Amino acid sequence: MATAKFSPESPYNKDLPLHPSDFKKLSFDIFAPKDLYVGKTPLMKKVGLVLFGTGRQGNVHLENIIGNPRVNLKYIVEENGSIWEKVKEKWNIGNETTFLKAAQSDKALNDPDIHACLVVTPMGTHQKLILQGLNAGKHVFCEKPMAETTEGVRLCYETAKSTGKTLFCAFNRRFDSSFRDAYDRVRSGEIGQVQQIQLLSRDSPLPPIAYLKTSGGLFHDCSIHDIDIMTWIIGEFPTEVWVNSNAMFPEIKEIGDVDNAVINFKFPSGTLGLINNCRYAAFGHDQRMEVYGREGLLSMANDRPNKNTVSKWNGALTTPIVQTTPSRYPDAYKAELSHFLDIVQGYDKPLVTGEMTSGVQKICDACRESSKTGKKVTLTWADSEIPADYVKV
Repeated sequence: MATAKFSPESPYNKDLPLHPSDFKKLSFDIFAPKDLYVGKTPLMKKVGLVLFGTGRQGNVHLENIIGNPRVNLKYIVEENGSIWEKVKEKWNIGNETTFLKAAQSDKALNDPDIHACLVVTPMGTHQKLILQGLNAGKHVFCEKPMAETTEGVRLCYETAKSTGKTLFCAFNRRFDSSFRDAYDRVRSGEIGQVQQIQLLSRDSPLPPIAYLKTSGGLFHDCSIHDIDIMTWIIGEFPTEVWVNSNAMFPEIKEIGDVDNAVINFKFPSGTLGLINNCRYAAFGHDQRMEVYGREGLLSMANDRPNKNTVSKWNGALTTPIVQTTPSRYPDAYKAELSHFLDIVQGYDKPLVTGEMTSGVQKICDACRESSKTGKKVTLTWADSEIPADYVKV
């Protein structure tokens, strides 16, 4: 055989490396602990946790909490007592977990066996619960947005600093393998200086009006994720924001919100950004990204439930893209919970800082202002507002 000379030695004679992109392998190998854990002792064997809220997003986190051996879910605070039994039955929750109404939450917060709170309640309650948890000496994990105002977000982080506890904002997309890979490639210079970055996020299914009424609006509920990803990947906050938006659905217009928006950004380095948001995509949960640099282009496509393609004489048929946020980001939700537990147990520092969260909130405020006025909004930044590894303005 003409190619026999290219045959390497037997693979049994050397240790063959596995590509680091397979992030799932480690969780199934009990003999290969994460480098983060080697030589360290956790502050506590199990993290005592109280979960606030078992609604739309609460159940996503509840599944991961129950499946994580590092968590002792001692309390669930859920105001709607009529769903307690349904939650218990769905997740096979026994007497080891106590259900409480909101007025009884002090029982959980005053329990010395509780180390952390996970807040997944309607947006308008976030700031109050964050402050209660921090002042009770607990670490806090909270869904975005943390408060209704940028000042409220800053107050939460100031309280975290004064109490010596961690406040973690659940920007789950940072823990998605595709977004993380994009961050690593861009920050390493693989595609050169970034000239343009654009993200498309179109929801599926159409969110209920009851949810939208308390969500904080399109920019603080939906765009906030894209703004966080964009600024995190390129390491900059914008100096200009300009929004074109409208309400294509009369029901959303009636509650004073928009459901269709295109957001333009200009960054200090000259990079231009574009975010395309819509509350409903008929074909599934549309989440794509493109980063264009001097040396190349990074593109992120949509996920599908399977990889199969059926080809026939008249074309090819593939499975539609995933239909919901939880089905798009199951691994990201698990990873962000694991990261929070690492913080509480003393293994790691937060990947999402107060400057990042406050900065993104400030940008969302600017988007809302531009949407209402139809005018460009100029943003100024003090050095103290900019995260340590971001570009100073």
